[in-house]
Amino acid sequence: MAQATHISERRTSVDDIFDYLHDEILSLRLRPGDKISEADIAARFGVSRQPVRDAFSRLATHDLLLIRPQRATEVKRFSTREIAKSRFVRAAIEQDVLRRAAKHCDATGAAELDAAIAAQEKVSDDVEAFTPLDYEFHKTLCRIARVDFAFDVIMAEKSKVDRLCTLSLSKVDRVPELIDDHRAIAEAVKGHDAEQAVACGVRHLSRLDRTIEQISATNASYFEPESD
Repeated sequence: MAQATHISERRTSVDDIFDYLHDEILSLRLRPGDKISEADIAARFGVSRQPVRDAFSRLATHDLLLIRPQRATEVKRFSTREIAKSRFVRAAIEQDVLRRAAKHCDATGAAELDAAIAAQEKVSDDVEAFTPLDYEFHKTLCRIARVDFAFDVIMAEKSKVDRLCTLSLSKVDRVPELIDDHRAIAEAVKGHDAEQAVACGVRHLSRLDRTIEQISATNASYFEPESD
């Protein structure tokens, strides 16, 4: 049994390629509209094209790559409609998570939230260090809410708009603001105030509104053309 567990956790070249490109795209070292080559990626990793195709396919399911037959694969541009859809789905799920977290939060959950906020406060001037702690905070809320599976959906929807957050010209200044939001959410959850937790969560998600407006005005080429 131990051997089977070890084998199931073994990483593959597809995992390595996926993680590399995922990071390149979310960090905007690969920007919306940039073209990427199967041959170039295969050569970089010393593999055949098949694992590259598999990694490309996985990235496409995350809405990060656009794969078209007989045409170059490119980093997917932002879609105003898809952004709205993603945010709608995430908001609906997170509101229920927050209500459940406020109901079920006990002393252990409160301590986990306090530790999460303390960790964030230590990196308030470091965007890269804050990002995984941001994910972990929302994961902790799902765990406290006893719906840990909800985090998979939240993470998938969150990753679709994280590139917009990276593009925000004021992202460093915004980290303390986001931590304040997290602190307010945590206090409401610890106080078993479900509606206050939801209100704080809605305010937190609305922070992206001005970023979307700013990026669409200054980097219009990063967005898909609007259909009539």
